[in-house]
Amino acid sequence: MKKVCIAVFLCVISAVFQARVSCAIEMGILTGDENGTYYQFGLNLQELMARHGIKLKVYPSNGSIENIYAVYKKPAAQLGMVQSDVLAFVATVQSNETLKMVAKKIKMVFPLYNEELHIVVRKGIIDFNDLAGRRVAVGEDGSGAYLTAKLLFEVSGIKPKVMLNIGADEALIQLKQAKIDAMFYVAGAPVKLFTENIKREDNLELLPVVNNQILDFYPGAQIPAGAYPWQDKPVNTIAVKAVLISYDFESKSANCENVGRFARVLSDNLDRLIQSGHPKWKDVDLRYNLKGWSQCDCVKRHLAKPDRKKDPAGHNPVLDAIKAMLD
Repeated sequence: MKKVCIAVFLCVISAVFQARVSCAIEMGILTGDENGTYYQFGLNLQELMARHGIKLKVYPSNGSIENIYAVYKKPAAQLGMVQSDVLAFVATVQSNETLKMVAKKIKMVFPLYNEELHIVVRKGIIDFNDLAGRRVAVGEDGSGAYLTAKLLFEVSGIKPKVMLNIGADEALIQLKQAKIDAMFYVAGAPVKLFTENIKREDNLELLPVVNNQILDFYPGAQIPAGAYPWQDKPVNTIAVKAVLISYDFESKSANCENVGRFARVLSDNLDRLIQSGHPKWKDVDLRYNLKGWSQCDCVKRHLAKPDRKKDPAGHNPVLDAIKAMLD
């Protein structure tokens, strides 16, 4: 009879423990289009978080501007990925009340990696100045590429004939059909869209960006030779920093705790992401000092906690203690 009671007790304890493990935290992250690096990073994070009791929903989007506003409104996602120039723009504009409110409530979780500006053009276009009088796709309204392209043309004084607000997929189709001359896309190389959907016979290439006025505004970068099967030489361009953001939640709220826990899991498992995730994880520096932006207090508190001893997956210390007492 005693053994039966013990067995029942152990089963109950085990069931309770399993129920707690299965009750995963649900979170959401806004990324970018499904061919871009943001979305691939989101999928990598989804896989990692699932191992640590966090069910992460990955949402595609039109990009940075949309993501900032969606995280601010927070109907479905506590997290978003944006470009640093978009963040800086929102933070420094003082004349728009909506942007001022957003800037106060959006905080950085972590800086991530440098994103390269890709300007894909038809062969024969040599440098950025040659985009004057051309038909150029600059990305959809709300995308980071849209804002970056607008800023670059403003800084350089170059004026295209037409700036089309269309997505990357449609832009690439029109570029191949010679309906447009160039397309802008900001993402960490290599970009799936260009790896899988451009061939040498398409006669497209990456445009170097060496305009001094632009380089005074943005840091230089380079897309290495062979980043794409059709690209043999390194291409000089500019970079912006990809940033993971969240809403500035109240310190005692469940969302604040969840964001902090998410950040701790990411920080503790960066090596795993570097080994098995998108190549751009190798460039991530979670301690990078991104000027003008402060880290969420929810994140700071979790990162400041001492490391807890990591248990193997499925290990139940409660059961172990009970068994030891009964033996």
